[in-house]
Amino acid sequence: MADTAPDHPALELDELRARIDQLDAALIAIVAERLAVCREVADVKQHSDTPVIQPTRVRDVVTSRRRQAIDAGVDADFAEQLFRVLLTETHRIEVAGQRPDPAPDKQAQGGGTSGLDTVTSRVDHVVVAVPDLVAATASMEQRFGFHEEPLTDPRPGLAAVSAGGVTFVLVGPQASPAVARYLARHGGGVQHVALEVLNAGYARACLADAGAPLLTDVVVDAGGHEQFFAADDPATGLQLGFISRTGHRVGVGTANVLALFDALDEGHR
Repeated sequence: MADTAPDHPALELDELRARIDQLDAALIAIVAERLAVCREVADVKQHSDTPVIQPTRVRDVVTSRRRQAIDAGVDADFAEQLFRVLLTETHRIEVAGQRPDPAPDKQAQGGGTSGLDTVTSRVDHVVVAVPDLVAATASMEQRFGFHEEPLTDPRPGLAAVSAGGVTFVLVGPQASPAVARYLARHGGGVQHVALEVLNAGYARACLADAGAPLLTDVVVDAGGHEQFFAADDPATGLQLGFISRTGHRVGVGTANVLALFDALDEGHR
């Protein structure tokens, strides 16, 4: 079989990156045009007493863009996340008006930013230890309008609830003896905040180089989630997890959630 590898792979990579740069510039131009139209919409609403928030319109946008994404071969959840960000910015424009970027020269690296700053994208989920899982799930659904989401490896004592792009993982004492002991020691409340990162191994190396106290190595579950945990920070009380969704876009894996409870339990023995 003939060797089909390019003679100058570096040149081909440069060309592909140049195409990406061109597409990104076009994407920014389209976003700017969309936001300009949104400003016109805001002006019309202001002079017609039309409410700023119109839930039906938001639902229609999210639903139709998901369908369009599927037809285009784009992950529908990813597309929804993009458009929720756009809708949030649209609302900010309508309420607060245009304001300049307070940090227009922010760089991905340098200028005092860390390596972690280059790979962290968002809060992925928040894990909450609860004494009564049934009551906690019902409260999130009935009082706050969250809905239950499937877990990749469901087991007793855990539930995930979501609203839009926000997910809480509720963990009750039935999940494991380690969880029951955690609740006995600390009571209910936020157990850790999981940040999504592009690469868990790289993020862990950055934190290790910075001297951050790390509790676990990178844990990989059946869904392809790579996750590790930092030790509890005494200065803030924060327990942080870092997750990279390198596999299929699936829900939160319970194995990774329980791994931190197990690690904390070991530390108290």
